[in-house]
Amino acid sequence: MRADISLSAVLPAHNEEENIETTVNQCVSYLEKNVGTYEVIVVNDGSSDNTRGIVDEIASTNPSVIMVNHKVNRGYGGALLSGFEEASLDYIFFMDSDGQFDISDLDRMLPSVNESEVFIGYREDRADSPVRSLNAWFYAMYIYFMFGLKVKDMDCAFKLIPTKAYRSVRPIISGGALFTAEFLIKLKNQRYKLKEFPIRHFPRRFGTQSGANIKVILRMFKESWKLRNELR
Repeated sequence: MRADISLSAVLPAHNEEENIETTVNQCVSYLEKNVGTYEVIVVNDGSSDNTRGIVDEIASTNPSVIMVNHKVNRGYGGALLSGFEEASLDYIFFMDSDGQFDISDLDRMLPSVNESEVFIGYREDRADSPVRSLNAWFYAMYIYFMFGLKVKDMDCAFKLIPTKAYRSVRPIISGGALFTAEFLIKLKNQRYKLKEFPIRHFPRRFGTQSGANIKVILRMFKESWKLRNELR
């Protein structure tokens, strides 16, 4: 229990009607018991299913659950940006909504939380296909050679950040898959220490992953060169 901490949990969601209720309820249950003040911000990123309706129903009975709605899909980074901008508390935590993470793994981070460090998870036993794992390795090498950033699991969607740290590195120009890399690069340049923690990873039970399609990959390359020019 960290009663001294106020935390905004951001959950990006795109077509997660089969997962979102469980994920939100788990977040609410955990945060009520383990932090002083909390809010759960669900960013519905242009879903074509009933993701929005499910979250609206939960929010109608719990004012600590907040819905941010995108009429069209803006991409992973765009969803996180909207959630971060909505966050009103001292720390921002974000996690995917697809059931592949368990918020109770925050137990590994909360005892050490402070305003000068960024806490990032890495999947200790990654429950992905060999192809996705290989793609992730190539992506990590690309980011390392482009920007010099080396962490164990850059895109592990389980991170805890002081809100002031996010505000210190705005604006984030990447709206797609490059968002996390840009964010960590800029935090490192601001002298924030990146502390890494092992996190459990579970197979997706419902829905489909959409992060590795060709449009997402091409957008990442375009945004990475734009970021490289900006940092120079």
